[in-house]
Amino acid sequence: MKVKVPFFNYPALFKVKEKEIMDTLHDVMSRGAYILQRDLEEFEEKIKELIGVKHVLGVADGTNALMLCLRAAGVGHGDEVILTSHTYIATAASVHFVGATPVLVECGVDHMIDPKSVESAITDKTRVIMPTQLNGRTCDMDALQAIADKHGPVIIEDAAQALSSMYKGKCAGTFGLAGTFSFYPAKLLGCFGDGGAVVTNDDNMAKRVALLRDHGRNEEGVVVTWGTNCRLDNIQAAILNLKLKTFDKDIARRREIASIYHQAFKGIADLTLPPAPDENERHFDVYQNYEIESGHRDDLRDFLEEHGVRTIIQWAGNAVHQFKGLGFDNIKLPVTEKMTSRFFMLPMHTALSDEDVGYVCDCVKDFYSTDYTD
Repeated sequence: MKVKVPFFNYPALFKVKEKEIMDTLHDVMSRGAYILQRDLEEFEEKIKELIGVKHVLGVADGTNALMLCLRAAGVGHGDEVILTSHTYIATAASVHFVGATPVLVECGVDHMIDPKSVESAITDKTRVIMPTQLNGRTCDMDALQAIADKHGPVIIEDAAQALSSMYKGKCAGTFGLAGTFSFYPAKLLGCFGDGGAVVTNDDNMAKRVALLRDHGRNEEGVVVTWGTNCRLDNIQAAILNLKLKTFDKDIARRREIASIYHQAFKGIADLTLPPAPDENERHFDVYQNYEIESGHRDDLRDFLEEHGVRTIIQWAGNAVHQFKGLGFDNIKLPVTEKMTSRFFMLPMHTALSDEDVGYVCDCVKDFYSTDYTD
């Protein structure tokens, strides 16, 4: 009998805590507490404590979180923002929609932004370096900060996939002027819809983002600047508060699954794996995704699909500069382009049982134990 292992199990998000979720919804709705209420305030306080940051502002989604940060930092027409091309389109789109120019650079072997490529892209128009803390890993922030200190741009982190990931004991999102998170349902901490947050240790940045997310209104309700409507719904904040109760266990489970995958696949020469948990003491990876590379990617994915294991190629198999409609026709990033011809993601979520994970491992090993790759 063929086992079915979904890439992500959305119904399980609800089923695993159905009663607690329904009780939470009833509580919020019975209070009529929908916009900027205490549930959101409590959530912001919990995230402050979780990652060790001074200010947290819940916003509508991760994309708008980036746009608010850029606007609050005064980034606009004529400015350049450096980011890796191996990121979700939202990272680059946030730059585009504040009127600045996204400057796309290479990733390294760990799929994170390459600091050498960043420094080579610096110009007198560079205002921001925007690293993507990708797949649950935090970049080499020492190298990026050294570049920022040398040349003058600020760092704004796209940490959408990296809540509680750390570099040298410091959490993703807390290194630069500001950081952003997404609470999309499939994220490490996911709500039942869209959600996001801006985090910062800078008082002025926090004040600006607070105004921008709520129509430019200050604490007295007076409009003091142009703003927009970009608040995290209170119901979603309440759901996230509930999920935070087991967040540490969820991260531990992801790291456990990653360790099982690593032990199963480390001897397969064709595969390029993400770093194993505790492989490098500088990094604490939380495995939002388990992204690997294979020289036989399409055949391997077909084999897994035939055996009931769903996989995906992140972002339709394209880095940002490879989407033809965006106008990056003259950009060549050979390291990134080679990687995107090989990369895909195995199931990685807390609804996976040990049996599920073992089955995925067996299927991958079965593929490589036959002449399927000949």
